[in-house]
Amino acid sequence: MTVKEIEEQIVAEFAAYDEWLDKYAYIIELGKECPVIDEKDKTESNLIKGCQSRVWLKAELRDGRLYFKADSDAVITKGIISLLIRVADGQTPQDILASDLHFIDEIGLKEHLSPTRSNGLTSMVKQMRLYATAAAIGAKQ
Repeated sequence: MTVKEIEEQIVAEFAAYDEWLDKYAYIIELGKECPVIDEKDKTESNLIKGCQSRVWLKAELRDGRLYFKADSDAVITKGIISLLIRVADGQTPQDILASDLHFIDEIGLKEHLSPTRSNGLTSMVKQMRLYATAAAIGAKQ
């Protein structure tokens, strides 16, 4: 599936819920499906800076595609990183960098997060893009 197709799928899933309390519950459920990072990879270098809670993210480049694993000590944050991984996992670095991640605005995620969680979301996106940039640069060398 393309990034755009996955984003549209997420938008449709969230459209099924009228209340934000239900959407939060769904995000928490998604966190339970997050591809979990190994304990040995919960290092300072994999810790995302700028998040209120602790979020570890690891990327691995295989066959020209990036694969992500993550974990967080906060359930809602784990659900948010899980959504981002769902969109970016198995995509090429170029596709990740080209995506605008419009689903974040379309489902109203940023506006329904506290300012600190919203900053954390921005930091998660930034870290995933940094991994994609590094992989894209590495592929050109």
